[in-house]
Amino acid sequence: MSISQERRYADRLEEFAARRPFLVDLVLALALMGCASLGSALTLPGAEPPDQDKTGVVLMGVACLALLKHRTHPRTTVVVTAACTVIAVAQGYLLTPLILAPIMAALYWLASLTDRRTTRAYGIGTMVAVMLAAVFADSMDHLSLLLRTIGPLFWLLLPLAAGKMTQLRRAYLNSVQARAEHAERTREEEARLRVTEERMRIARELHDVVAHHLALANAQAGTAAHLALDNPPQTKKILTDLTGTTSSALRELKATLGLLRQNDDPGSAPLEPAPGLARLPELVSACESAGLRITVTTEGEPQSLSPGVDLTAFRIVQEALTNVTKHAAAEAAQVRLEYAGSRLMITVSNDGPPRPTAPAAFEAAQSRGFGVIGMRERARSLGGDLCAGHRPEGGFEVSTALPLHPHAAEEEEGTP
Repeated sequence: MSISQERRYADRLEEFAARRPFLVDLVLALALMGCASLGSALTLPGAEPPDQDKTGVVLMGVACLALLKHRTHPRTTVVVTAACTVIAVAQGYLLTPLILAPIMAALYWLASLTDRRTTRAYGIGTMVAVMLAAVFADSMDHLSLLLRTIGPLFWLLLPLAAGKMTQLRRAYLNSVQARAEHAERTREEEARLRVTEERMRIARELHDVVAHHLALANAQAGTAAHLALDNPPQTKKILTDLTGTTSSALRELKATLGLLRQNDDPGSAPLEPAPGLARLPELVSACESAGLRITVTTEGEPQSLSPGVDLTAFRIVQEALTNVTKHAAAEAAQVRLEYAGSRLMITVSNDGPPRPTAPAAFEAAQSRGFGVIGMRERARSLGGDLCAGHRPEGGFEVSTALPLHPHAAEEEEGTP
């Protein structure tokens, strides 16, 4: 018989025992009753059998009936079976493993169902009582004192050790199952968290791309419409820039949406690299074509940025300039990059008031809109911080401090 078949039969037996516990206990009690009855009829060679030939059967019957309560009252079962065994030995019955069968079963279940302290107390008491009965029993006069004590001690230690091993195995299996369930729950929660983080990251990218380029396209179209009759050459230049703006928007949308379609196929087309501060002149040129004059200043010695910080810095500047184009009646904006120690300080400010036609919309967009929320999330994902609000002297300012080289886990949050 193969190991798999043996395992299958063992599993079926365990399932049957779980469904019919009383029937299994009854069959086991009857089997032990047969063993104990046979043991009560055994004697040493040349020894006289006890006169009470029926007393042993009755005592073993009581002990086996007590075994039916071992699941709910294991301590009482041990006491009853021990008392019946000691009385039988005192009556002159030969102490054999067959006579000890009921008490051995009771000790096994006691060890497997109770704690170590209870097992030790009841086990030692039972062994002492049985060994004393064996020492003073007339039926074992032909044996030495050592054999009278070692024999019962050995046979009663076996079920105690087996019961404890069963208890340890059961606890081990329960702990393995609990760890497996915990790992499954943790894996599902981690998967949901990663999906949520990825969704938020892609949402930020889409918002930055769509909001920036559509705002620029709208501003460029408005400026072109205003200058169409008075300055045709300038109008033509603005419309040419508008074409570049929409083309850039399509490229970035394609790159962002490509993340959703990417299937790790080696033959698939490579994605466009994520933008960084190297594309800041292109961003400034696009905003200036919409009529916004931008001044970029750099303080400190420029340092190399990790990909996550480079992308986050570019997106924050992009979103801040987009908000100026959309919501502020400003003709100029200032972008300041300051490399100080291990941090990059970025400040984007303008001195123009909100557009007179929509001050409430400006306030909502700047203070509670997705743009500021997205910038703040990007900064915090790398371990930085961001502040956005009105300046005392007028205008609006966005300032952030980003670490030049964040930890790998934080940088991963900032990359698309």
